[in-house]
Amino acid sequence: MQALGFILRRVLLLVVVLFAVSVLTFAIVNVLPGDVATAVLGDMATPDQVLAVRKTLGLDQPLAERYLRWLLGVLQGDFGRSLQHGQPIGPILMGRLGNSAILGLITLAIAAPLAVALGVMAALKPGGVLDRVIGGIAVGAYALPEYVIGLFGILAFSIWWPVLPGSSLMDPNENPLARPEALILPIGVLITGMLAFISQVTRASMIQVMGSAYIRTAVLKGVPRWRVVMKHAMPNLLPPTIAEIGMYFGYVIGGLVVVETLFSYAGLGQLVTNAVSYRDVPVIQAVVLIVAAAYGIGNLLADVAALLMNPRLRS
Repeated sequence: MQALGFILRRVLLLVVVLFAVSVLTFAIVNVLPGDVATAVLGDMATPDQVLAVRKTLGLDQPLAERYLRWLLGVLQGDFGRSLQHGQPIGPILMGRLGNSAILGLITLAIAAPLAVALGVMAALKPGGVLDRVIGGIAVGAYALPEYVIGLFGILAFSIWWPVLPGSSLMDPNENPLARPEALILPIGVLITGMLAFISQVTRASMIQVMGSAYIRTAVLKGVPRWRVVMKHAMPNLLPPTIAEIGMYFGYVIGGLVVVETLFSYAGLGQLVTNAVSYRDVPVIQAVVLIVAAAYGIGNLLADVAALLMNPRLRS
């Protein structure tokens, strides 16, 4: 019952956070310098044309009234119409969201277990050769921004050694899995950054767990090292590591914006970048809300997984 109460509180907190994000996003994009109607029509538009577009978009209404109308539409699944494309935002979002989800989920599925394995291997002999190699690569990878790693990947595997496409350009409605070769470089860039952080977090947690009294007792009893690691250390290592992975879910989302723009991948990141350039306010608001919801749900699922794996956390 305590675990259920915790989950319900987290869900309620997520709703509150999303409401706050919607208010802040709507307020920020509507107080930016410039005029949306002018951005849509161009600098050569006449004042009468600008006034007509402002009336059509409802920009002549009070800010609070516009926000409530937008929020009611969102609750009904209507995010409005894109100023750039002149189409309802919902269908555009669904295709882009699916593409970004494919990129992010594949990254998590590969990077999370690989990062945990590297962290455990490094922690088994702290200060050893393997630990120094993994730590050095992790620090170097974490210090480099995604676009630098991505540009190096394009140079190395698309120009110097042309084995992979340097662009993931595709139709937004096309299934990315139909062109797996176009996903390798974007996923590789995202995996590199996640491996760097999670492996070092896992290493630190593993060293702490291996120094516990019950681990030393198992070693003194002659329990094989692999069994000490798998049966005694891992059950106590995984819950906090999973929580860290959930917190790092935001990195994957933020990295998607850079990676999708760099590789011309038709996802949410590229969509919001184009929307900012065009001053497509409805699309910006919708994407920010979707990203905030995905980040909150990712953290919630990580907490639930930690509860299921460690019964002590339920009380």
